[in-house]
Amino acid sequence: MNVFWFLPTHGDGRYLGTQHGARTVDHGYLKQIAQAADQLGFEGVLIPTGRSCEDSWVIASSLVPFTERLKFLVAIRPGIISPTVSARQAATLDRISGGRLLINVVTGGDPDEQHGDGNFLDHAQRYEVTDEFLRIWRGVLSGEAVDFEGKHLKVKNAKALFPPIQQPYPPLWFGGSSPEAHQLAAQQLDVYLTWGEPPEAVARKIADVRAKAAAVGRSVRFGIRLHVIVRETSAEAWRAADKLIEHVTDDTIAAAQKAFARFDSEGQRRMAQLHGGRRDNLEVAPNLWAGVGLVRGGAGTALVGSPEEVAARMKEYADLGIETFIFSGYPHLEEAYRVADLLFPLLPLAQRRSTAKQNLTGPFGEVIANDIVPIAVPA
Repeated sequence: MNVFWFLPTHGDGRYLGTQHGARTVDHGYLKQIAQAADQLGFEGVLIPTGRSCEDSWVIASSLVPFTERLKFLVAIRPGIISPTVSARQAATLDRISGGRLLINVVTGGDPDEQHGDGNFLDHAQRYEVTDEFLRIWRGVLSGEAVDFEGKHLKVKNAKALFPPIQQPYPPLWFGGSSPEAHQLAAQQLDVYLTWGEPPEAVARKIADVRAKAAAVGRSVRFGIRLHVIVRETSAEAWRAADKLIEHVTDDTIAAAQKAFARFDSEGQRRMAQLHGGRRDNLEVAPNLWAGVGLVRGGAGTALVGSPEEVAARMKEYADLGIETFIFSGYPHLEEAYRVADLLFPLLPLAQRRSTAKQNLTGPFGEVIANDIVPIAVPA
């Protein structure tokens, strides 16, 4: 398994849907989260994109010098930026990061935001543009001089003279639930991401993308985007889930759901369908809680439970073919440590942090009575 964390460039705090318990998300705070994720053994971090977020490319570029192994999953937005300019940006960031860039292809799901960025294409047209964009982008970063004339995009002698470290280009990740999204993933993407739907729904999506990829002689890897609320006991975890939304009002839920209704994203529709805007039936599958989606767009579900329960649910997804789990939790700094401490020891991680031991910063744990080094007590 690979486990990623999340940089909350859209805001953070102890509660959802309120200023109560909120905290300032500045560069120093984001640096703390990135360095914690790096030290704790997370494979990488996802940086969100959109008008409610800080720019993901600027944030990633600013944090690369403060981390060592951490990978950065950064968004490109076909239809908003030139494919050749985007390719050169990717090559540069991959070089200065030492090959730690991953690309998240985002077609966009909020028409109002798209219009604000000058993109007036409908859902199907955005996927047409994304397909053409990636053909140019991949060709340029593969060292080709690209001549391309499509329905939406046209380039002549497009080049990137300075190659990325990762060859032929940084891996392309992508999420989408519509038929157009599955077809695009099968034909051009390396990793297909799903939001945290119940395992049966995820299994159907994986099977469809796999079949479409096999039909064109390709294979695709799979990941899932979830929140996580893990505590030492199941009861503690469920109390924490309830507490996360205790300041969310019915008016806030109604306003959020009204805003999400304008989206033309199939994935967002499926997230909203899980809870229906109601608080009374939020456990939509064992240990899968839809409370986050009452007020948050995009990934709206969380795995909730004890370390053993969450690890068991992760294994169920892994058995379907999920290799990468992109987690987040509120607040993100503290929850990064909680996930690493409670959950990581139970997982077959591809990357592990070094074993805790005495070093220049002192022993593992606080020295007792000015004399005694603590020892582990069996659970």
